Amino acid sequence: MLAVLGASLALLMTVATGSASAHGSVSDPPARHYGCYQRWAQNWQAPEMATQDPMCYQAWRSDPSAMWNWNGLLRDGVGGNHQAAVPDGQLCSGGLTQNGRYAALDVPGAWKTVNKPNRFTLNLLDQSSHGADYIRVYVTKQGFDPTTQRLRWSDLELVSQTGRIPTGTTTPVTVNAPGRTGHHIVYTVWQASHLDQSYYFCSDVNFTG
Repeated sequence: MLAVLGASLALLMTVATGSASAHGSVSDPPARHYGCYQRWAQNWQAPEMATQDPMCYQAWRSDPSAMWNWNGLLRDGVGGNHQAAVPDGQLCSGGLTQNGRYAALDVPGAWKTVNKPNRFTLNLLDQSSHGADYIRVYVTKQGFDPTTQRLRWSDLELVSQTGRIPTGTTTPVTVNAPGRTGHHIVYTVWQASHLDQSYYFCSDVNFTG
């Protein structure tokens, strides 16, 4: 039985690794599922995850394929109407896209943060060089609490938007979010150029001023 389980897990990781080369994610500050993948993919059964990284722990337990497919959080055919396609409370999962695979990303809690000044560079990782019709970056308003509140569109302020650009392994976007301190969500919408394909990413930052 253990041998069969091990073989099944190996197959899952092989399939996921293959599919994971197709799209992309925000790599800095890392999107929630990408950060979990970076920290725990090599030791995803470690019991210490439960205490050291409890939000990743609940996400892995909910659906480990969300982390293995860290660059598949997308919706097709949105037509630019993101607020209709992605309801309040489901922004981090892209409106429960992929049959709810990423639902655990919507759960409020003590997600790991990275320190950022109020003006910083966001990097998009686009493995397949899909390009972008645009990249929009939003940041939660001061007073929003990611540890207790599910994200709504009204909680966000648009702070940066690109035009049509080619993208690559480190596509920089300048973000300026003054007047914020502490834990915030940086929400990125990447409209890919190769198809009507929209990607949605929640990244957790601690603004240091």
